[in-house]
Amino acid sequence: MRISILLPYKENFSPIYPGAVSLFVNATTKISKFKDHITVFGHTNYKSKFSKKYYNIPLSKIRFGSLSKKYVNEFIKLERKKTSDLIEIHNRPNYLKILTENLSKRNYVLYFHNDPLTMTGSKSISERTFLLKNTKKILFNSNWSKKRFLEGMHDKFVNSEKLAVIYQSADKTKLDLKKKKKIITFVGKLNRSKGYDLFGSAVIDILNKYPDWKANVIGDELRDQITFRHKNLNVLGFLEHKKVLKIYKETSIAVVCSRWQEPFGRTSLEASSKGCAVIISNKGGLPETITNGIILKNLQVRTLYNEIKKLIVNEGKRKELQTLSYKNFFLTHRYVASLIDDLRKELLSFLNKANLKKNKKLRIVHVTNFNERHDGRLFFNTGRRLNNGLIRLGHSILEFSDRDIIRYYKNYKDITGIKSLNNKLRKTCYNYKPDIIILGHADSISPQTLAELKDDYPNLKIAQWFLDPLNKNGPDFEKNKKRVMDKIEFTEANFMTTSPDVLKFFPKSSRNFFIPNPSDPSFETLNNFKKDCNMDVFFALSHGVHRGVLKTGKSDDRANFISRLIKITENVKFDIYGIRNIQPIWADHYFKAISNAKMGLNLSRGLPIKYYSSDRITQIIGNGLVTLIDEKTQYNNFFSEKEMVFYKNVSDLSEKILRISKDEKMRKKIGMNGKKKYLKYFNSTLVAEYIINKTLNTNKKKKFLWD
Repeated sequence: MRISILLPYKENFSPIYPGAVSLFVNATTKISKFKDHITVFGHTNYKSKFSKKYYNIPLSKIRFGSLSKKYVNEFIKLERKKTSDLIEIHNRPNYLKILTENLSKRNYVLYFHNDPLTMTGSKSISERTFLLKNTKKILFNSNWSKKRFLEGMHDKFVNSEKLAVIYQSADKTKLDLKKKKKIITFVGKLNRSKGYDLFGSAVIDILNKYPDWKANVIGDELRDQITFRHKNLNVLGFLEHKKVLKIYKETSIAVVCSRWQEPFGRTSLEASSKGCAVIISNKGGLPETITNGIILKNLQVRTLYNEIKKLIVNEGKRKELQTLSYKNFFLTHRYVASLIDDLRKELLSFLNKANLKKNKKLRIVHVTNFNERHDGRLFFNTGRRLNNGLIRLGHSILEFSDRDIIRYYKNYKDITGIKSLNNKLRKTCYNYKPDIIILGHADSISPQTLAELKDDYPNLKIAQWFLDPLNKNGPDFEKNKKRVMDKIEFTEANFMTTSPDVLKFFPKSSRNFFIPNPSDPSFETLNNFKKDCNMDVFFALSHGVHRGVLKTGKSDDRANFISRLIKITENVKFDIYGIRNIQPIWADHYFKAISNAKMGLNLSRGLPIKYYSSDRITQIIGNGLVTLIDEKTQYNNFFSEKEMVFYKNVSDLSEKILRISKDEKMRKKIGMNGKKKYLKYFNSTLVAEYIINKTLNTNKKKKFLWD
C-alpha cells in the first residue's frame, strides 16, 4: 500500500518557518495508522525536515515556464515508477488537472485550506465541477469553505458525498490554568487583513489603562509597515511553532481580529487548546474554531477594546472562558487524524473489497416498477420476488418504485416527472448510503444520474436486471437493446433472462449473466399436482397492458399459435385469456384461473432463444402445473422430461397435451417434480444471492444450477 501527500510548491515542511499546511500534515501523519505507508512530497530549502518519510523534490531555476508546474511534473515522474493507491493534494486545486492528464486510474483527494473561490483551479463553476468529477473526496477546513465551493453550483452537488469537512487540529496537553499570566497575545501577519491595525490601537489603550498587563505580538509583514510601540508591548517577530504554543500556555487573552474571511483560523484553534479566553471576529470560518469565546460582530477598535477590558475587569468571566476553552476542546491531532484514517480506509480499493466480502448485511436500493399505482394488481412481479430473496439473505432493502414516483411527482415544471425521479434517487442515496443499487427496467433513471452517483460514492456498485426478450429476430429488439445498453457503462454486472452466449451486442468489458425468472415460496403456494382440475391447458397474456382491458384488435404470433393449437387439439379444455376477445386477468383472479388447470403453456413472443422465458414460467411450474415449453429454449439443460415437457412444434405440442390429458398419474408426477426442482434451484433467494455475488465479484466458489 502506498499513500502520497503532495504539498503546495514552496510549502516549507520544516520546523524552521513552516506553513499552516505543513503543521497540519505533520501533526496528523505522524500518528496516523497509515504512517508507515505515507510519503510526503514537497520542496523545502531547509536541511531539517519534519519527517523521515519526506521526499524533497529538487528544482533548479528555469528561464521560461512555471516552477510550480515543473514541480508537479517531477512528482509525476516519481509516481510513474511507484504507483500510489491514494494521492492527497493539499491546497492546490490547479495541480489536479496536470495530474489527471498524465496519471490515469489514480485515486485523488483534495484538501482545501483556503477560500476555494480565490484559488487558481477552483474559481469558476466549470473548474469546481472538474474537481468533483476527478476526485474521490474534497475536504474543507470549515463549513464556510465548503459553502463557498458550492456557490453558484447546481443543487445536485449540495448533498454530494464527495464533499466533507475535516477541521484543522491542535495539540492538547496537560495545562495548569493557575499559571496563566496577565498577557494578551496576537499571532499572525502584521497587516490590515489580519486586523493588526485594530489590535494595535486597542491594545495600546488597554496597556495605558492597565499597566500590570502586557501584550505579545508574534508575526511579521514586510509589505505592510504597521508599527506600534509601548513599554509593555513585545513585538517578537516570527517564532518557531513550539515557542508560539509555549507563549499561549501563559496567555490569558488571545485575539484573532481578521478583517478578511478566514477559511478557518489555526491561531484561534491553538489558543483554545491552550486554555486562552479567545476573542475572534465574525469572519469566514473563524466562529467554527472555538467552542467557547467572544465573537465580535462589529469589528472596530472600540468594540475590541471594550471586550478586552471586560475580560480584564471581570476575572471570573475570564477564568470561566479559559476553563471552558480547554475543557471543551476536542479537535486534537489524534481525533482529526482518526477521521482522516477512516476516510482513507473508505477510499482504498483493496480495503473496500475486503469489507464487502466480510459484510454480509448490505444496504441495497432496489429501483424497479413495484406497481403501487395499480392497486396490487401485479403483487407477484419479479421485483417483489427479488426483494423477498434479498430480505431473506438478511440485507436492508429500500424499495424505489420509479414509475410510481414519476406518476406522483409530475407537475407543470416537470411534465414527465423524470427530473423529479432522478433528483429523488440522488437524495435517497445521500440519506441511505447504499452499497448497491439494483436497477430493474429502470428506463427513466438517466445515465447522467448514475455517473454522478458513481462520482459521489466511489464504493457504490450498480447492477441491472432485464426480463424482456433480447432476440435479434424477436419483438422490440432495438428498443430493448437500447434499454440495457444505456446503463451498461455504469454497471458492475448485468442480468438477463436470456443467455448472454447468444447476445453479440455487449461490449467485451461488460459483465453479463443469465438469471432464471425467480420463483418464490410465498407466491407459488398452489399444488395442482395434488388435486383434480377442470381445465387442461392454461395460457394468459396481456400485450403489456396493465389496465385490465384488452386492446382492440391487438394480436401477435402467440395468438396465431394458440388458435392453431386449439384447432388441431380436440377434446381438450383450454383456459385462454388476453386473446380472442377474452379480457386479461390479474392478481388473485389470475391465480384462481391457474389453480384450475392441469397444464400451463409457457409461450413467449418471437422466435425461441436460449434460456429466454417471461416470468410466466414461475407462475406455471411453481404452482405445480405441467409446464409446456419450446425445446429451442434449451431449458432441457436444467430440467428433464420428468420435470418439464418440451415440444418441437405445434403438432408435437398437440400430441403431448393429448397424451398428458389422458394420463392423470403422469400429469401429477411431472407437475410435482417440476415444482420441487424449480423452487429448490431457481428460487428468489438463490437468484438474489447470485446477483450480489456477481455484482461484488465475491463468493466465487458458490455454484448455481444455471451458472
